[in-house]
Amino acid sequence: MQEIFDDIRSDFRYDHELNGCLNCGICTATCPSAQFYDYSPREIVQLLWTENVEQIYDAMQEKIWACAQCMTCAARCPFKNSPGGLVAIMREVAIKHGMQSAKDVLRPFGRVMLKLITTGNQLSPDMIQPDHFPDWGPNIQKVEGDLKTLRKAIPLKTLQTTETAWEVSLKTSIEMYTIWEMTGVLKSLETMDENLFDVIEDFIDEKKEEYEEWLEEQN
Repeated sequence: MQEIFDDIRSDFRYDHELNGCLNCGICTATCPSAQFYDYSPREIVQLLWTENVEQIYDAMQEKIWACAQCMTCAARCPFKNSPGGLVAIMREVAIKHGMQSAKDVLRPFGRVMLKLITTGNQLSPDMIQPDHFPDWGPNIQKVEGDLKTLRKAIPLKTLQTTETAWEVSLKTSIEMYTIWEMTGVLKSLETMDENLFDVIEDFIDEKKEEYEEWLEEQN
């Protein structure tokens, strides 16, 4: 737990986001997430300000993931604290340490990453099939009957299916992978979901070979 807190505190943004606390509660009073979840930006600030390592660790199990990152708290705090900014640091540290809470919250986004790198689309309406998204919970079942309506609601026909959506060139796929690699996204992915990381690595290796062959043909 101490190592996790040390990582939070050593982040270069930490001293800028945490300047003190009057315990006035204006951040929590104006927080949209606090109205619906067991989450209080004031509590986050207080825990960090008092360096309550054990309860900081507890908050990272669930509470920090309720923040919508709207930054209303930062705009209201008379001390110019940014609870939302502190939560962002805590989330990044949770990912770095492979905490189960981070894995649970980010699991559905793994599918988005896979679709993005393999098809160039995050999601098109024809991908929305209830059986394909068990981890999205029971509400996804409600989508089944509205698929045609949803597709018609999208103004451009080219975005309605994977077949008619835009095609992503080899060069773009390689560039996207390079950005993920250089910004540390892939390293985080390896910590969060090693299987998905391996799948993407295998896929991009094939793409790189295809791209190199294409470059040779152009010469």
